[in-house]
Amino acid sequence: MQATQPQATQPTQPTQPKHRVAAVVVTPVLSFDVSIPLMVFSSAPGYDVRVCTARPGLVRTVGGPDLVVPDGLDLLDGADTVIAVGSGGEQAPPEVLDALRTAAEGGSRIASLCTGAFVLAQAGLLDGRRATTHWGLTGDLAARFPSVDVQPDLLFVEDGGIFTSAGAAAAIDLCLHLVRLDFGASVANAAARLAVVPPVRPGGQAQFIETPLPPERGTSLALTRAWALAHLDEPLTLADLAAHARISVRTLTRRFHAETGLSPLQWLLHRRIDRARELLETTRLPMDQVAGKSGLGSADSLRKHLVDRVGLTPTAYRASFTRVP
Repeated sequence: MQATQPQATQPTQPTQPKHRVAAVVVTPVLSFDVSIPLMVFSSAPGYDVRVCTARPGLVRTVGGPDLVVPDGLDLLDGADTVIAVGSGGEQAPPEVLDALRTAAEGGSRIASLCTGAFVLAQAGLLDGRRATTHWGLTGDLAARFPSVDVQPDLLFVEDGGIFTSAGAAAAIDLCLHLVRLDFGASVANAAARLAVVPPVRPGGQAQFIETPLPPERGTSLALTRAWALAHLDEPLTLADLAAHARISVRTLTRRFHAETGLSPLQWLLHRRIDRARELLETTRLPMDQVAGKSGLGSADSLRKHLVDRVGLTPTAYRASFTRVP
Protein backbone atom coordinates (compact mmCIF):
# COMPACT_ATOMS: atom_id res chain seq x y z
CA MET A 1 0.00 0.00 0.00
CA GLN A 2 1.56 3.25 -1.12
CA ALA A 3 1.86 6.02 1.43
CA THR A 4 0.16 9.27 0.57
CA GLN A 5 2.57 12.15 0.31
CA PRO A 6 1.54 15.24 2.24
CA GLN A 7 0.59 18.13 0.01
CA ALA A 8 2.69 21.25 0.16
CA THR A 9 0.99 24.10 1.92
CA GLN A 10 0.46 27.11 -0.31
CA PRO A 11 1.76 30.34 1.18
CA THR A 12 -0.99 32.59 2.41
CA GLN A 13 -1.21 35.86 0.53
CA PRO A 14 -1.45 38.89 2.81
CA THR A 15 -4.83 40.58 2.58
CA GLN A 16 -5.20 44.32 2.37
CA PRO A 17 -6.95 45.63 5.49
CA LYS A 18 -10.30 47.15 4.74
CA HIS A 19 -10.93 50.86 4.99
CA ARG A 20 -13.01 51.30 8.15
CA VAL A 21 -15.95 53.71 7.93
CA ALA A 22 -17.81 54.68 11.11
CA ALA A 23 -21.08 56.58 10.68
CA VAL A 24 -22.03 58.40 13.88
CA VAL A 25 -25.81 58.83 14.20
CA VAL A 26 -27.03 61.94 16.03
CA THR A 27 -30.76 62.37 16.60
CA PRO A 28 -33.03 63.69 15.22
CA VAL A 29 -32.15 61.78 12.08
CA LEU A 30 -33.84 60.45 8.97
CA SER A 31 -33.51 56.71 8.41
CA PHE A 32 -32.73 57.52 4.77
CA ASP A 33 -29.66 59.52 5.81
CA VAL A 34 -28.38 56.60 7.89
CA SER A 35 -28.81 54.27 4.93
CA ILE A 36 -26.67 56.37 2.58
CA PRO A 37 -23.16 55.45 3.85
CA LEU A 38 -24.25 51.84 4.31
CA MET A 39 -25.55 51.68 0.74
CA VAL A 40 -22.64 53.43 -0.99
CA PHE A 41 -19.65 51.99 0.88
CA SER A 42 -21.13 48.49 0.93
CA SER A 43 -21.40 48.74 -2.87
CA ALA A 44 -17.62 49.12 -3.21
CA PRO A 45 -14.96 46.55 -2.33
CA GLY A 46 -12.43 47.39 0.34
CA TYR A 47 -14.71 48.93 2.99
CA ASP A 48 -15.94 47.88 6.41
CA VAL A 49 -18.79 50.29 7.16
CA ARG A 50 -20.69 50.31 10.44
CA VAL A 51 -23.05 52.62 12.34
CA CYS A 52 -22.69 53.79 15.93
CA THR A 53 -24.31 56.24 18.33
CA ALA A 54 -23.70 57.76 21.74
CA ARG A 55 -26.30 55.54 23.38
CA PRO A 56 -26.49 52.14 21.64
CA GLY A 57 -29.91 50.54 21.30
CA LEU A 58 -33.13 51.81 19.79
CA VAL A 59 -32.73 55.03 17.80
CA ARG A 60 -35.89 56.94 16.96
CA THR A 61 -35.91 58.40 13.46
CA VAL A 62 -37.95 61.18 11.92
CA GLY A 63 -40.79 59.54 10.07
CA GLY A 64 -39.54 56.01 10.93
CA PRO A 65 -38.74 53.23 10.75
CA ASP A 66 -36.79 53.25 14.00
CA LEU A 67 -33.35 51.66 14.08
CA VAL A 68 -31.43 49.42 16.44
CA VAL A 69 -27.79 50.56 16.62
CA PRO A 70 -25.74 48.16 18.75
CA ASP A 71 -22.36 49.94 18.58
CA GLY A 72 -21.17 52.85 20.68
CA LEU A 73 -18.61 55.58 20.09
CA ASP A 74 -15.68 53.25 20.66
CA LEU A 75 -16.25 52.25 17.04
CA LEU A 76 -14.48 55.50 16.11
CA ASP A 77 -11.19 54.25 17.55
CA GLY A 78 -8.91 53.63 14.59
CA ALA A 79 -11.60 54.34 11.98
CA ASP A 80 -10.20 55.59 8.69
CA THR A 81 -13.28 57.69 7.92
CA VAL A 82 -15.78 59.09 10.41
CA ILE A 83 -19.08 60.48 9.14
CA ALA A 84 -21.53 62.52 11.24
CA VAL A 85 -25.13 61.80 10.24
CA GLY A 86 -28.16 63.70 11.50
CA SER A 87 -28.83 66.22 14.31
CA GLY A 88 -31.33 68.39 12.45
CA GLY A 89 -29.24 71.33 13.62
CA GLU A 90 -29.82 70.55 17.30
CA GLN A 91 -27.12 70.25 19.94
CA ALA A 92 -25.20 66.99 19.81
CA PRO A 93 -24.24 65.08 22.99
CA PRO A 94 -20.89 66.24 24.40
CA GLU A 95 -19.45 62.73 24.22
CA VAL A 96 -20.07 62.73 20.44
CA LEU A 97 -18.23 66.04 20.06
CA ASP A 98 -15.31 64.76 22.14
CA ALA A 99 -15.15 61.55 20.09
CA LEU A 100 -15.12 63.51 16.83
CA ARG A 101 -12.32 65.77 18.04
CA THR A 102 -10.30 62.75 19.13
CA ALA A 103 -10.87 61.03 15.78
CA ALA A 104 -9.75 64.15 13.89
CA GLU A 105 -6.65 64.50 16.05
CA GLY A 106 -5.90 60.83 15.45
CA GLY A 107 -5.86 61.29 11.69
CA SER A 108 -9.31 60.00 10.71
CA ARG A 109 -10.89 61.57 7.67
CA ILE A 110 -13.93 63.49 8.89
CA ALA A 111 -17.15 64.06 6.95
CA SER A 112 -20.78 64.96 7.50
CA LEU A 113 -24.00 64.34 5.62
CA CYS A 114 -26.65 67.05 5.50
CA THR A 115 -27.27 68.49 9.00
CA GLY A 116 -24.30 66.53 10.34
CA ALA A 117 -22.38 69.71 9.50
CA PHE A 118 -23.86 71.28 12.64
CA VAL A 119 -22.27 68.49 14.68
CA LEU A 120 -18.85 69.15 13.15
CA ALA A 121 -19.33 72.88 13.74
CA GLN A 122 -20.24 72.27 17.39
CA ALA A 123 -17.05 70.23 17.75
CA GLY A 124 -15.05 73.17 16.37
CA LEU A 125 -13.88 71.14 13.39
CA LEU A 126 -15.24 73.62 10.83
CA ASP A 127 -13.70 76.77 12.33
CA GLY A 128 -12.07 78.75 9.54
CA ARG A 129 -13.15 76.21 6.94
CA ARG A 130 -15.55 76.17 4.01
CA ALA A 131 -18.58 73.96 4.58
CA THR A 132 -22.14 73.35 3.46
CA THR A 133 -25.35 71.71 4.62
CA HIS A 134 -28.94 71.42 3.41
CA TRP A 135 -29.79 74.62 1.54
CA GLY A 136 -32.71 75.35 3.88
CA LEU A 137 -30.34 75.50 6.88
CA THR A 138 -27.25 77.19 5.45
CA GLY A 139 -28.39 80.56 6.84
CA ASP A 140 -28.84 79.05 10.29
CA LEU A 141 -25.40 77.41 10.12
CA ALA A 142 -23.78 80.72 9.14
CA ALA A 143 -25.60 82.67 11.85
CA ARG A 144 -24.81 80.23 14.66
CA PHE A 145 -21.21 79.58 13.62
CA PRO A 146 -19.76 82.79 12.14
CA SER A 147 -16.27 81.25 12.03
CA VAL A 148 -17.49 78.79 9.39
CA ASP A 149 -17.32 79.90 5.75
CA VAL A 150 -20.72 78.54 4.69
CA GLN A 151 -21.14 77.74 0.97
CA PRO A 152 -24.92 77.72 0.40
CA ASP A 153 -24.94 76.68 -3.26
CA LEU A 154 -22.65 73.64 -3.41
CA LEU A 155 -23.42 69.92 -3.31
CA PHE A 156 -20.42 69.12 -1.15
CA VAL A 157 -17.27 70.85 0.06
CA GLU A 158 -13.81 69.69 1.12
CA ASP A 159 -11.53 71.92 3.15
CA GLY A 160 -8.44 70.68 4.91
CA GLY A 161 -9.48 67.05 4.73
CA ILE A 162 -12.93 67.67 6.22
CA PHE A 163 -15.92 67.04 3.96
CA THR A 164 -19.49 68.33 4.28
CA SER A 165 -22.48 67.76 2.03
CA ALA A 166 -25.89 69.16 1.33
CA GLY A 167 -28.95 67.00 1.86
CA ALA A 168 -30.44 63.85 0.31
CA ALA A 169 -28.85 63.02 -3.06
CA ALA A 170 -25.88 65.31 -2.39
CA ALA A 171 -24.93 63.04 0.52
CA ILE A 172 -24.78 60.15 -1.94
CA ASP A 173 -22.58 62.27 -4.20
CA LEU A 174 -20.16 62.94 -1.34
CA CYS A 175 -19.91 59.27 -0.37
CA LEU A 176 -19.22 58.31 -3.99
CA HIS A 177 -16.63 61.08 -4.14
CA LEU A 178 -14.87 59.55 -1.12
CA VAL A 179 -14.89 56.15 -2.84
CA ARG A 180 -13.33 57.75 -5.88
CA LEU A 181 -10.62 59.37 -3.76
CA ASP A 182 -9.85 56.01 -2.13
CA PHE A 183 -10.05 53.63 -5.08
CA GLY A 184 -10.46 55.67 -8.26
CA ALA A 185 -13.18 56.57 -10.74
CA SER A 186 -13.91 53.09 -12.10
CA VAL A 187 -14.59 51.69 -8.62
CA ALA A 188 -16.77 54.67 -7.73
CA ASN A 189 -18.74 54.35 -10.96
CA ALA A 190 -19.18 50.60 -10.39
CA ALA A 191 -20.44 51.33 -6.86
CA ALA A 192 -22.89 53.87 -8.29
CA ARG A 193 -24.19 51.32 -10.77
CA LEU A 194 -24.54 48.65 -8.08
CA ALA A 195 -26.38 51.10 -5.81
CA VAL A 196 -28.53 52.14 -8.82
CA VAL A 197 -27.65 55.83 -8.48
CA PRO A 198 -26.11 58.24 -11.00
CA PRO A 199 -22.32 58.58 -11.18
CA VAL A 200 -20.67 61.22 -9.04
CA ARG A 201 -21.76 64.77 -9.66
CA PRO A 202 -18.95 67.29 -9.05
CA GLY A 203 -19.17 69.11 -5.73
CA GLY A 204 -19.18 72.48 -7.44
CA GLN A 205 -22.67 71.97 -8.81
CA ALA A 206 -25.52 73.98 -7.40
CA GLN A 207 -27.46 72.32 -4.57
CA PHE A 208 -30.84 72.85 -6.11
CA ILE A 209 -32.45 74.20 -9.25
CA GLU A 210 -35.19 76.77 -8.87
CA THR A 211 -36.57 76.07 -12.38
CA PRO A 212 -38.83 72.99 -12.22
CA LEU A 213 -37.66 69.91 -14.06
CA PRO A 214 -39.46 69.42 -17.37
CA PRO A 215 -42.18 66.77 -17.45
CA GLU A 216 -41.15 63.34 -18.78
CA ARG A 217 -43.02 63.74 -22.06
CA GLY A 218 -40.22 63.53 -24.54
CA THR A 219 -38.67 66.80 -23.42
CA SER A 220 -36.01 65.30 -21.14
CA LEU A 221 -32.47 65.48 -22.47
CA ALA A 222 -31.52 62.10 -20.98
CA LEU A 223 -31.32 60.51 -24.44
CA THR A 224 -29.12 63.34 -25.71
CA ARG A 225 -26.80 62.99 -22.72
CA ALA A 226 -26.58 59.23 -23.33
CA TRP A 227 -25.79 59.93 -26.99
CA ALA A 228 -23.09 62.41 -25.98
CA LEU A 229 -21.49 59.84 -23.65
CA ALA A 230 -21.24 57.44 -26.58
CA HIS A 231 -19.52 60.14 -28.67
CA LEU A 232 -17.15 61.76 -26.15
CA ASP A 233 -14.20 61.17 -28.46
CA GLU A 234 -15.77 63.50 -31.01
CA PRO A 235 -15.58 67.34 -31.01
CA LEU A 236 -19.17 67.86 -29.89
CA THR A 237 -20.59 71.37 -30.06
CA LEU A 238 -23.71 73.01 -28.71
CA ALA A 239 -25.12 72.80 -32.23
CA ASP A 240 -24.47 69.03 -32.30
CA LEU A 241 -26.29 68.51 -29.01
CA ALA A 242 -29.17 70.75 -30.03
CA ALA A 243 -29.51 68.95 -33.36
CA HIS A 244 -29.70 65.58 -31.61
CA ALA A 245 -32.33 66.90 -29.19
CA ARG A 246 -34.15 68.64 -32.08
CA ILE A 247 -34.35 71.92 -30.22
CA SER A 248 -32.63 75.29 -30.45
CA VAL A 249 -29.28 75.94 -28.77
CA ARG A 250 -30.96 78.42 -26.45
CA THR A 251 -33.59 75.88 -25.38
CA LEU A 252 -30.92 73.20 -25.04
CA THR A 253 -28.87 75.38 -22.70
CA ARG A 254 -31.86 76.27 -20.56
CA ARG A 255 -33.12 72.70 -20.24
CA PHE A 256 -29.65 71.26 -19.71
CA HIS A 257 -29.03 73.55 -16.77
CA ALA A 258 -32.47 72.78 -15.34
CA GLU A 259 -31.81 69.04 -15.49
CA THR A 260 -28.12 68.87 -14.47
CA GLY A 261 -27.22 72.16 -12.79
CA LEU A 262 -24.49 72.63 -15.42
CA SER A 263 -24.21 74.15 -18.85
CA PRO A 264 -23.93 71.61 -21.69
CA LEU A 265 -20.21 72.32 -22.22
CA GLN A 266 -19.46 72.14 -18.48
CA TRP A 267 -21.27 68.80 -18.32
CA LEU A 268 -19.31 67.52 -21.32
CA LEU A 269 -16.01 68.55 -19.74
CA HIS A 270 -16.83 66.76 -16.48
CA ARG A 271 -17.80 63.59 -18.34
CA ARG A 272 -14.63 63.73 -20.48
CA ILE A 273 -12.44 64.02 -17.42
CA ASP A 274 -14.30 61.10 -15.86
CA ARG A 275 -13.70 59.04 -19.01
CA ALA A 276 -10.01 59.97 -18.98
CA ARG A 277 -9.71 58.88 -15.36
CA GLU A 278 -11.27 55.51 -16.12
CA LEU A 279 -8.92 55.00 -19.05
CA LEU A 280 -5.91 55.90 -16.91
CA GLU A 281 -7.04 53.40 -14.27
CA THR A 282 -7.97 50.50 -16.52
CA THR A 283 -5.64 50.71 -19.55
CA ARG A 284 -2.02 51.34 -20.44
CA LEU A 285 -2.88 53.60 -23.35
CA PRO A 286 -0.40 56.43 -24.03
CA MET A 287 -1.48 59.81 -22.75
CA ASP A 288 -2.28 61.21 -26.20
CA GLN A 289 -4.63 58.26 -26.85
CA VAL A 290 -6.30 58.72 -23.46
CA ALA A 291 -6.82 62.38 -24.34
CA GLY A 292 -8.20 61.49 -27.78
CA LYS A 293 -10.60 58.78 -26.59
CA SER A 294 -11.98 61.06 -23.87
CA GLY A 295 -12.36 64.04 -26.17
CA LEU A 296 -9.80 66.21 -24.39
CA GLY A 297 -7.74 66.63 -27.54
CA SER A 298 -4.10 66.51 -26.49
CA ALA A 299 -1.90 65.18 -23.72
CA ASP A 300 -1.28 68.77 -22.61
CA SER A 301 -5.02 69.44 -22.36
CA LEU A 302 -5.48 66.17 -20.43
CA ARG A 303 -2.76 67.19 -18.00
CA LYS A 304 -4.23 70.67 -17.44
CA HIS A 305 -7.77 69.47 -16.78
CA LEU A 306 -6.72 66.58 -14.54
CA VAL A 307 -4.47 68.79 -12.43
CA ASP A 308 -7.27 71.35 -12.14
CA ARG A 309 -9.81 68.67 -11.10
CA VAL A 310 -7.87 66.31 -8.81
CA GLY A 311 -4.48 67.96 -8.29
CA LEU A 312 -2.56 65.12 -9.96
CA THR A 313 -0.83 64.79 -13.30
CA PRO A 314 -2.02 61.92 -15.52
CA THR A 315 1.15 59.97 -14.74
CA ALA A 316 0.73 60.44 -10.99
CA TYR A 317 -2.96 59.58 -11.19
CA ARG A 318 -2.25 56.37 -13.10
CA ALA A 319 0.45 55.40 -10.60
CA SER A 320 -1.98 55.94 -7.70
CA PHE A 321 -5.11 54.32 -9.11
CA THR A 322 -4.15 51.91 -11.87
CA ARG A 323 -6.02 48.61 -11.83
CA VAL A 324 -4.05 47.03 -14.68
CA PRO A 325 -1.74 44.17 -13.58
